[in-house]
Amino acid sequence: MVRVVSLLPAATEIVAALGAADQLVGTSHECDYPAIVADRPRLTRSRIARSDGAAMDSAAIDAAVRRAAASGLSLYDLDVLRLRALAPDVVITQVLCAVCAVSQGEVQAALAELAGRDVQLVALSPTRLAHLFDDIAKVGAALRLEPAADRLNALLRGRLAELERRAAAAWSRPRVVTVEWLAPVMLGGTWMPELVALAGGVAVGVEAGQHAPSPTREELRALDAEVVVVKPCGYSLAQGLAERATVAAALPLDEWPAGALQRVWLADGSSYFNRPGPRLVDSAELLAACLHPELFKDHAERYRDAFVRLPSP
Repeated sequence: MVRVVSLLPAATEIVAALGAADQLVGTSHECDYPAIVADRPRLTRSRIARSDGAAMDSAAIDAAVRRAAASGLSLYDLDVLRLRALAPDVVITQVLCAVCAVSQGEVQAALAELAGRDVQLVALSPTRLAHLFDDIAKVGAALRLEPAADRLNALLRGRLAELERRAAAAWSRPRVVTVEWLAPVMLGGTWMPELVALAGGVAVGVEAGQHAPSPTREELRALDAEVVVVKPCGYSLAQGLAERATVAAALPLDEWPAGALQRVWLADGSSYFNRPGPRLVDSAELLAACLHPELFKDHAERYRDAFVRLPSP
């Protein structure tokens, strides 16, 4: 059996979806899905979390991240001694975002200390929807589970094709703004425009494959959004609801058609949208329920605990 350490929540979800959760011997502190991985040793911790465990709002988190970056510090600690003790055959990490997880360079440095061990490092760097399928294939190959990876990719592609087919029946394709962060405002880039298109909308203010832009207030006004989906990265639905005042202050909701039409949604940005794993497909289905609730009542019911409509400003 291949012993696997995953330092990225999306990778942990891929491993589990391949039927190999029992091969995970260690994870990051953010790996919380599926529930079966909860008892695995945690090899990372955040350096920007408050010592008293109290919640930080989006502005405080952004300030802490910027201070760490200015100081050249990593946002995470990696438990090298525990990593060595776990004796993994495969370690999965990422090169996409220094805010999301431990960097590839840090993991490479840690693996250099595992003298005498032949450890395969799998680094994922997804920025487009197609990269999800590439990453599933890559992880499947590392775990010697290529047939399982092929089956999983076929299943996910089939769900997306069905979603796109149903969305084509919509009478319009609304202009959609997805919000990745609130202070400062960042719009959903990378794979988000592709998910919006599959769900029957047109993402505005962003380009597929590009990192999240930070528009000015005037640039936001010009987007003329007809649907808004706020899904702060790493925030549960409860955390997002705690910042409803920030949402109202950060976005020109009263100037967008979305506000008047009551088509402003707040969604779970931790479980969905921001993790480039199998639940990106769930995220597309959730988006469809926001964009075309009349067509996707089944998805609205399926994800009813993951999103809410915000009242008009």
